Amino acid sequence: MACLHDHSCEDHDCSSDWSLYKHIDLPKVSALNEAVPGSVKSVFKAWEERLNSSGGHLESNEGDPELLIFIPFTSDVKIKSISIVGGVDGTSPSKMRAFINREGIDFSDAQGMQAIQEWDLVENFQGVLEYQTRYSKFQNVASITLHFPDSFGGDTTKIEYIGFKGEATQLKRDVVATIVYELRPNPSDHKTKAEGGGLSHVE
Repeated sequence: MACLHDHSCEDHDCSSDWSLYKHIDLPKVSALNEAVPGSVKSVFKAWEERLNSSGGHLESNEGDPELLIFIPFTSDVKIKSISIVGGVDGTSPSKMRAFINREGIDFSDAQGMQAIQEWDLVENFQGVLEYQTRYSKFQNVASITLHFPDSFGGDTTKIEYIGFKGEATQLKRDVVATIVYELRPNPSDHKTKAEGGGLSHVE
């Protein structure tokens, strides 16, 4: 399910393809079993910055390579493919499982639940591989949880970059909610006191 870019990035704006990072609700991103709390946020960045490790990386606790990452979006998105850049010396994740629109998943949940899709990963140090989704199942994604059960033999799992290719809806969910609320008629706006204490509609 992995494929190489089918074009030269010198002739194509790859950054725009992988721009869903702009729609990630970064303050709400979280990870279980990260060695440094909050470090998971460092792996979401522009595609052209995917090999820049100066901003930090995500690594699991020593001796336990399992990671679980919760990624909410500011608007519903459609995800076409996912790119993972892992660590060297066997610390890249070897498998990835995805769950859609499921908040609060812990390791026991992830291990016992059927993932919407699973991928066997390969070590991808240059970020030129992407893993295709079953696109019809990755529509209207408000959040995605990625489960990385193991590494390629390393004592930890290290991730330098996670990227999503796809499309975002035009409106953020809070804006949509506001519009829906405003479309609902408020009786107090359309009624007034009538003689005799009853209510009458204002035409």
